[in-house]
Amino acid sequence: MTLSAHTPADPFTTLRPRLFGIAYRMLGVRADAEDVLQDAWLRWSRQDPAALQSAEAWLVTVVTRLSIDRLRALKTEREAYVGWWLPEPLVELHHHTPESAAELAGELSVAFMYVLERLGPEERAAFLLRQVFDYDYPEIAAQLGKTEATCRQMVHRASERVQQARTRFEVPRNVHHQLLQRFMRAAHSGDRSAIEALLSEDAQLIGDGGGKVPSFPKPLVGPFRIANLYWALFRRLGAQVVYRMALINGEPGLLRYVDGRIESAQAFVTDGERIVAIYAVRNPDKLVGVPAMLDGR
Repeated sequence: MTLSAHTPADPFTTLRPRLFGIAYRMLGVRADAEDVLQDAWLRWSRQDPAALQSAEAWLVTVVTRLSIDRLRALKTEREAYVGWWLPEPLVELHHHTPESAAELAGELSVAFMYVLERLGPEERAAFLLRQVFDYDYPEIAAQLGKTEATCRQMVHRASERVQQARTRFEVPRNVHHQLLQRFMRAAHSGDRSAIEALLSEDAQLIGDGGGKVPSFPKPLVGPFRIANLYWALFRRLGAQVVYRMALINGEPGLLRYVDGRIESAQAFVTDGERIVAIYAVRNPDKLVGVPAMLDGR
């Protein structure tokens, strides 16, 4: 059957970017988010849309509650995780993926996702629905099955915890990109002093190896120690190490290849003049969505 131009779009398909955005921000892993969406779709396929007051409210509620349940189930696994847990990066190279739609254009940075790990499942859901997706409290209360007062308290507590734990700078995309280009050139050439000059005095690097590859058990702090890490890698492997610019969770970042194979995806926080934090995802399980081989450019 050929669909006419007047055939209404399926609400699930239309809302999929938003639903993925909720699930991914809740879980931090693409496969887990996709599993939630698949489960939601199966439930949706058994519904009569005409019997629903709002398809969006129904779908957002289902995806949110499924995400909460899955995050609770993952709690023990996350607590036993070796080293620092960072989200699986969403990487874009030369084109826009479905996940780069408007619903993912909001707050999505690796730094933000890292801070969200401090929140409980329901607290995290309430915070995201209000602060990222701009739902009103009556809607959030219905989606979570809570009172409005409870939801307001959860969002307030979560906002305070997020504010205390994160460093936020409003930096234009082009400024972020240019600073990162300078850092990439310095890392490419092994210029330790140039790398160090691009890092703030209290810069830190957090690495996620997941016990699969070596990583630091504690954040690496200070420009000298961080610059020395990049310099030592260049000194040991030289031209075998290649960096590529990419968008990582919607912000300029770097992909590092060793012998032509992906080794890490690195997200950066900058104040506009220097780099204040680097989040390096090295766990191979979290790099499956990144081009595995260097493209030769």
